[in-house]
Amino acid sequence: MSNYQEVFKRTEQKYLLDVETYMKLRKLLDGYAQVDKYGKSTICNIYYDTPQHLLVRTSNEKPVYKEKIRVRSYGTPSRDSTVFVELKKKYDGVVYKRRVDMTLEQSQRFTLYGEMPHRNDQIENELLYCFDRYSGLAPAMFLSYDRIAMYGIEDNDIRITFDSNITYRENNLDLSTGVWGKKLLEKGDRIMEIKIAGAMPMWLVRMLDSLRIYPTSFSKYGEAYTREMQNRIMKKEGDYCA
Repeated sequence: MSNYQEVFKRTEQKYLLDVETYMKLRKLLDGYAQVDKYGKSTICNIYYDTPQHLLVRTSNEKPVYKEKIRVRSYGTPSRDSTVFVELKKKYDGVVYKRRVDMTLEQSQRFTLYGEMPHRNDQIENELLYCFDRYSGLAPAMFLSYDRIAMYGIEDNDIRITFDSNITYRENNLDLSTGVWGKKLLEKGDRIMEIKIAGAMPMWLVRMLDSLRIYPTSFSKYGEAYTREMQNRIMKKEGDYCA
């Protein structure tokens, strides 16, 4: 059995911040939230999808229910490093995440051949069911970002994360090859996520209101996929005009 938290249920709201707004908010958060023990960490993901990109296209349509499948590491892993195979579902605004830890090598055998490391059979079987349900599910995109995570001082269940340096690529989809690719945001911009199990505390509501920070719909994988599709369309039009 894993020593890591494997099941999450919470609401997650995203916000796009420029560098000036980010700095002002960090100052306001002093005394209410503090950075967790990891400080700044680099999170790397391989997102899985069908050859027709069914999962990301469905997600971009903003349905009531959607799901994502990914393998996540903290930093660039070696074959024996711990990674997480995750199934993330969102239904009617509530996020349900189930994950199981295994080594990078085990995760590759699991996603390629269905070989279970038996860390948590229930979650592993749920993941394998998704691989059976979505025909041709395979690595579709590498996506990484630098994250600072904070938690509420009075309520540890309140999580606030700031992601910057979002980097993606569609080739060489192996976590062990490191962080490189195209940038998704302008330099200095950040995606903030507020993750809570219940209602947002009033002190946080007041801070967001004072800085005019408003929710946005932003999927890193969805935005990167959309950008690549737009680039391909522009290239085809350019080739046609030439």
